[in-house]
Amino acid sequence: MNYAMTTPCDDCPFLKRMAHGFTLARLREFASGEFACHKTCDDNEDGDFIAGSDSLHCAGALIWLEKRGRSTQMMRIMERLRGYDRTKLDMTAEVR
Repeated sequence: MNYAMTTPCDDCPFLKRMAHGFTLARLREFASGEFACHKTCDDNEDGDFIAGSDSLHCAGALIWLEKRGRSTQMMRIMERLRGYDRTKLDMTAEVR
């Protein structure tokens, strides 16, 4: 998964304006591992989003985690491998 996305998409579940659709517990579940932006996934016949090797990690999830000082192990690994740069995230985005 690519960690180059720096700004949440318009439909990101982590945006404050999307608060009515997702509980805090659900957001924690999304952010607990790699969570691809749905706009960079393929969907299967059941309508599920399937991340591929070229999918981008959800920027909203990254910002949400960084604001809480809770980066995941993969975020830290990707940072050491220079595949993720938290300083490029749009920390002014309206993420909960």
